[in-house]
Amino acid sequence: MDTPGQAAEKVSKELTVIGGGLAGCEAAWQAVKRGIKVTIYEMKPERFSPAHCSSYLAELVCSNSLKAISLENASGLLKEELRRLGSIIIDTAERTRIPAGSALAVDREEFSRCISLALAKECTIIRREVKEIPEGISIIATGPLTSPNFTRSLSSLTQERYFYFYDAISPIVEKDSIDFSIVFPADRYGKGESDYLNCPLSREEYYRFVEELLKAEKVPSRDFENLRSYEGCLPIEVLAERGKDTLAFGPMKPVGLSDPRTGRQPFAVVQLRQEDRFASLYNIVGFQTKLTYPEQERVFRLIPGLKKARFARLGSLHRNTFINSPLLLNHYLQFKDHPSIFLAGQLTGVEGYVESTAMGLLAGINAARLLRGETLVVPPATTSIGSLLSYIIGSDSRDFQPMSINFGLFPPLKGKISKKERKRRLAERALETLEEWKDNFS
Repeated sequence: MDTPGQAAEKVSKELTVIGGGLAGCEAAWQAVKRGIKVTIYEMKPERFSPAHCSSYLAELVCSNSLKAISLENASGLLKEELRRLGSIIIDTAERTRIPAGSALAVDREEFSRCISLALAKECTIIRREVKEIPEGISIIATGPLTSPNFTRSLSSLTQERYFYFYDAISPIVEKDSIDFSIVFPADRYGKGESDYLNCPLSREEYYRFVEELLKAEKVPSRDFENLRSYEGCLPIEVLAERGKDTLAFGPMKPVGLSDPRTGRQPFAVVQLRQEDRFASLYNIVGFQTKLTYPEQERVFRLIPGLKKARFARLGSLHRNTFINSPLLLNHYLQFKDHPSIFLAGQLTGVEGYVESTAMGLLAGINAARLLRGETLVVPPATTSIGSLLSYIIGSDSRDFQPMSINFGLFPPLKGKISKKERKRRLAERALETLEEWKDNFS
């Protein structure tokens, strides 16, 4: 297999970007800044996905908010890193900002219009659906609603068994928000090495939980989402609708577990499984859901031991095309078996506007460096971009699910640090290492 530098010698300095969403636009911009000729293929307005309606590039199909701006919020820190790396998405968001308190919200149409105009001056934009993966160096950034035609090509490239169309995501809680006076580590029947944390429920606690779960508000499915596709991973609330004891015999079964406080088997149990290599995050096993975010927080805090839980990620169940990145991609966002092809955006297994932008930025930088015969780069894991990359590349491929940026992904700080100081110190370290990294290759 060719090294990046050797591969670059065999091609002209031209890059194809497939997809004109946030990730594709950011990737194209980063490559253009580095002297690369870029062609963007965008299927709108020839063809629209079920969620898109504007012909502009970088269309925001859901919220017009890019979330928090504070550096003590992981999303705010990620935006600051992108700003320092010359992101067109963040720069345009700041120029089209509208009042939204502590969040960065934009005038949706003006935001997309400005990005479309900027890229039209620098790139060739071809408004046509791409059905096959092109020859040469390319970045695939077709997003969670990739067209059926291109999906077939991508499925062939990735091997279909590593290509997913629906998320079934359980909520994730931060370890230091779990009440360990209630929650206990144990595996069923004492087997294993106590890899699970267990939240025990009494009969009264269980039935109250089920009652509130059934009353909770749910997110409606969109027209193009088919709930029959979820039969293998039904939402927790749908299971509860099948009978008040269904959960106690399913994902909340207590068999083989003993509560050390009572010495007896609980009536029901909610299990938590380690999510990250630093053991700072735990997912709620089997709790994929379509409850609204506020209702998830309200209902899941009824679980003993999670009364004060901080959620690094809330649950969801929806259509979202992504690949098994830990198996298929390297740290440069290249396909391991096809190094001329980079992947960007939500297809890599990230969730959110800013996260997708970050993967577009990194793919654009590395594709440009490949074309210029330069060494490819990987951001430090101590940065928010690097920690997100480490998650999608370094996760367990047997249970890989998309993730938004959160401080639980960062390598822990050394020494004993108060919770109040932790986020500030993590942000300071991230920006310091980002500047050092940036100086080494820019």
